Amino acid sequence: MENKKKNIDELSEKVLQGITKALKKLAETSAANNKELVVGDKYGNVKRVPAKELLHKFK
Repeated sequence: MENKKKNIDELSEKVLQGITKALKKLAETSAANNKELVVGDKYGNVKRVPAKELLHKFK
């Protein structure tokens, strides 16, 4: 049972790393093209943010 939990934890970590990598690449590409991205917060609010601003959060 512990082994199964460990495998799930490892898979979850790999998925989160992949998502982070993809979002960083999206922000880099969008920032290079001087674009904005649409983001939402935990309260359901949606807004447009310059990609350059988001890119600073990944560093």
